[in-house]
Amino acid sequence: MEEQNERYSRHFSLSGFGIAGQDRLLKAKVLVIGAGGLGCPVLQYLAAAGVGNIGIADHDYISLSNLQRQTLYTTAEIGKPKAITAANKLRALNPEITITAYTEEITSSNAWDLISAYDLVVDATDNFAARYLISDTCYLLQKPLVFGAIFQYEGQVAVFGHNDGGQYISYRDLFPEPPRPGEVQDCNVAGVLGVLPGMIGMMQANEVIKLITGIGDALAGRLLTFNMLTYETVILDLSKRKDSERLIPTDRKALEQTDYHWLCGLSNPEIEVVTPDRFLSNIKSGSYTAIDVREEGELPVADFPHLRIPLSRLEECLTEIPETEIIFFCQGGARSLKAAELLIRNRKTLRKPSHLEGGITALIQKQNEKRD
Repeated sequence: MEEQNERYSRHFSLSGFGIAGQDRLLKAKVLVIGAGGLGCPVLQYLAAAGVGNIGIADHDYISLSNLQRQTLYTTAEIGKPKAITAANKLRALNPEITITAYTEEITSSNAWDLISAYDLVVDATDNFAARYLISDTCYLLQKPLVFGAIFQYEGQVAVFGHNDGGQYISYRDLFPEPPRPGEVQDCNVAGVLGVLPGMIGMMQANEVIKLITGIGDALAGRLLTFNMLTYETVILDLSKRKDSERLIPTDRKALEQTDYHWLCGLSNPEIEVVTPDRFLSNIKSGSYTAIDVREEGELPVADFPHLRIPLSRLEECLTEIPETEIIFFCQGGARSLKAAELLIRNRKTLRKPSHLEGGITALIQKQNEKRD
């Protein structure tokens, strides 16, 4: 490392940090999963700080509703992949580090290889299936994990798997099993204050820097909650649950055979799952009605015939749904599954509702692959 690199001069002169701390950052490899509200500030501050090798994993595309809180992106970039766009922005911020973008969704089949290539993982995702998958994989690989979550006006930060007194405290020691479907609203429905993910994401970045350099007192085995309206901060000590490890797959093979979408109630045998290719074929046939259950203003706009009934209004609008074959779709697939379940519960029908696997995000990705 060039000791006189002016980029990091404020770190060099920082008591307890200095050249040794900067050198540790430059040698570190950090994987950030999620380049949305939490991921944007995490990535910006880690890149600026000089983390030498950063991986960005996100299969989503930029939409207008993201821009209220995802500060890496601009209006002109709507419709572009988040991981690639973020990587380009960060390379412009700091061309001296290595940044790798992963545009595929993290799944049971690729999580092991992806996470094993890095020293430390940041969970900046927004769904339970990803959180349990990431936590279980980090546990099996014994990788430290910096966790963050947000909801409306409150956020959480924790560090799992670091200096836990010989025991790896994981996300399952906090929440052993996922909540029931619909029990916890996501930000698409409940909303989130735009500055909240910025605050929580910066705390996550701070924990990463502390873990790498050894400065300060990391949130190892502790959960911090922060309220934006009151600035109330609570830190809870976490302990190892006796039964948490039995819930985690035993090895790589068991992990790859675990269906985390099913585990988190994101699959239902009464609902047909439709791939992007089959979705387009069904729509072209004219015998199916596609229903967009995203909220008003969410992009990209679907360029095929469809109805738009937001999930938040679906139950009161059931009479507007025609008696045809129905395919629900949303941004990533979670809300469309809930819509299909709601239809089954509230309206007797012989037709089996279906939903688009991976949402319009997966559909656009498939269309782009065909163009390439």
